[in-house]
Amino acid sequence: MPTYTPPLRDMQFVLHEVFRVTEEFKAIPRHEEVDADTVNAVLEEAGKFAAGVAFPLNMSGDEEGCTLDKATHEVATPKGFKEAYAQYVEGGWAALSCETEYGGQGLPFVLNQCLYEMLNSANQAWTMYPGLSHGAYEALHAHGTEEQKKLYLPKLTSGEWTGTMCLTEPHCGTDLGLLRTKAEPVAGAPEGTYKLTGNKIFISAGEHDFTENIVHLVLGRLPDAPKGSKGISLFVVPKYVVNADGSLGERNPIYCTGLEHKMGIHGNATAQISIDGAIGTLVGQPHKGLAAMFVMMNAARLGVGNQSLGLTEVAFQNALAYAKDRIQMRSLSGTKAKDKEADPIIVHPDVRKMLLTAKAYAEGARALQIYCTLLLDKAHSHPDEKVRKDSDELVALLTPIVKAFITDNGHIATNACMQVFGGHGFIKEWGMEQFVRDNRINMIYEGTNTIQSLDLLGRKILGNNGATLKKFGKLVGKLVEEEGVNEKMAEFINPIAYLGDQMTKFTTEIGFKGFQNPDEVGAAAVDYLRVAGHLVFGYMFARMAQVAVREIAAGNTDPFYQAKLQTARFYFAKLFPETATLMRTARAGAKPLMDTDAALA
Repeated sequence: MPTYTPPLRDMQFVLHEVFRVTEEFKAIPRHEEVDADTVNAVLEEAGKFAAGVAFPLNMSGDEEGCTLDKATHEVATPKGFKEAYAQYVEGGWAALSCETEYGGQGLPFVLNQCLYEMLNSANQAWTMYPGLSHGAYEALHAHGTEEQKKLYLPKLTSGEWTGTMCLTEPHCGTDLGLLRTKAEPVAGAPEGTYKLTGNKIFISAGEHDFTENIVHLVLGRLPDAPKGSKGISLFVVPKYVVNADGSLGERNPIYCTGLEHKMGIHGNATAQISIDGAIGTLVGQPHKGLAAMFVMMNAARLGVGNQSLGLTEVAFQNALAYAKDRIQMRSLSGTKAKDKEADPIIVHPDVRKMLLTAKAYAEGARALQIYCTLLLDKAHSHPDEKVRKDSDELVALLTPIVKAFITDNGHIATNACMQVFGGHGFIKEWGMEQFVRDNRINMIYEGTNTIQSLDLLGRKILGNNGATLKKFGKLVGKLVEEEGVNEKMAEFINPIAYLGDQMTKFTTEIGFKGFQNPDEVGAAAVDYLRVAGHLVFGYMFARMAQVAVREIAAGNTDPFYQAKLQTARFYFAKLFPETATLMRTARAGAKPLMDTDAALA
C-alpha cells in the first residue's frame, strides 16, 4: 500500500525563504495581516486533511468508480467520497481564498494552491469535485451579474453547491467554434433568461451525490450568433433552478446520460450531459462567452499542472521508500550493504537518476506553482496598477507552461517511479500504476499540451513580438547580474544565462519562418514550449540554490539545504541539457512532418 507525507518543509522553504510571501502580502492591503504563523498553520492542517481523509480513499475510489442510475440520472460516487467532502466543507476548506463578502476566509490564493497540491497527491479524482467549483466561482465573480453573484457565490464559497464547466461536445473538443448547443430566449421571463438544448461530453464532476445542487457553466449559441468562436455565449445552468430568494425550485432538464469508462481518475464522474430545454441565464455579454469562460479555463489549466505536481510528489515518495528497502544485486563500485544478501537498489546510478528526475520535477513545479499563484494574488489585489498589469501579463505567459510542461514532466516522473518498482510497479496493490494512469489525462484536458504550445508560441510570444518573454528575461538577467561573479553559484547561473541569450535568436528565427509558413509554428511549438519550460524551471532552481548557498555559507547545517543544492545540480546536469536537442529539432522545421504523404498513405 502506498503512503503520503505532505511536503511541508519544501513548501515553507519556497514560500518563506525563496519568494518571501509574507513580505509580498504586506503590500496588499487585504492580505497585510497574513503572517508566517498563519501560513504554516493553514498548511499543516491542510496536510492533515489530505493525508488523513482524502488519501485513504484513493485506491478504493479507483477500484470502485462511480455508478449511474439511468432511470433517475443520479450518480453515486465511491464509498467515503461524500463523507470526505462533508468534512472538507465543515473544515472551511472550500472557502479558503474566496471573498469574505460571500462568506469566504479571504486568504491568499497561493495558500489555496498549496492545499490543492496536497489534495492532488492524496486523491486527484476526489479533488476534482471541489477544484472545479473554484473555477466556476472565479468566472462568475469576474463576469456574473450582481444577481448571479448573490445567488451562486455564497453557495459555491461554502461548498454547499459545486460547479462544472460544460464545453466539449461529441463532434468538437478544443475547436469550440464548432459547438451546437442552442440558447433560445424565454418569452415573459426576465431579460437574460434562456432555454438551452444540446449535448456535452467529458464533463468532469458533471453529476454526483456530494451536494444538492450543481452549478453548470455552459457554452452555447444565441439565435443570432455568428459562426465560429465569435458566436459563443456563456450561461449558468443549475441542476435545480434557483429561486429569487435562493431556495431551490424545480429540477432543470440538464441530465447525466452516461459515464465515461476511463483509463484513470475512476473516482471522478466524467459525465455525458444532455440538455433538453434547461433554464439558464446569460453570463457576461452575448457572443463573448469564451472571454468569460477563459477565467475558469485558465484557473483550470493552473489546476491541472498542480494535479501532475501532486502525483509526481506522491510517486517520488513511494519510489524512494521502495528503493531504500528493496535489495537487488550488488553495487558496481563494490558492496554497500555487507550485512545483506544484496544492496538496496538505491545504490544503482540509474535508479538514482529516476528518483532524482521525479524529485527535481516536483520541486521545480512547486516553485513555479507558488510563483504563479503569488502573481495572481498581486494581479487581483495589489494597489499599484502597474504591478497588477505586469503580474497578470506574466501569469498569462506562464500558464501554458504550467499546464503543459508540468504535466509532461509528471508523465515522465510517474513512469520513472513505477519503473523503480520493477514488476511490482505494474501491480495494483503498490499504487504506482494508478499514479501513472491518473496523471495521463492531465496532458490531454483543458486544451491538449500541443494546444498549450501553440498558445504560448503563437499568441503569448509571437503575438506581442516577444514583449512578455523579454519581461521574464529581465528577471533572469537580474538574477544573473546578482550572482554572476559568485563562483559557488556558477553551475546554476551559467546555464540560464546562456539559454536566456539563445532564446531571443531562437524565437526570432522560429517567428520569421512562421510568417512565411504558419505550419512552421505548428512544427516547432511543442519543442519550443519545452525549451521555455526549462528556462523557467532553471530560473526557479537558481533562485532556490541562491537561498541554499547563502544559508550554508552562513553556517546553517540543516541537511535540507545541501539536499536542495544536490537536486539543483542534478537538474542542470541531467535534465536541463535537453534544451539543446529541442532547439535542434524545432529548427528542423515543418518539411520532415508535412512532406510525408507517401509515409502516411
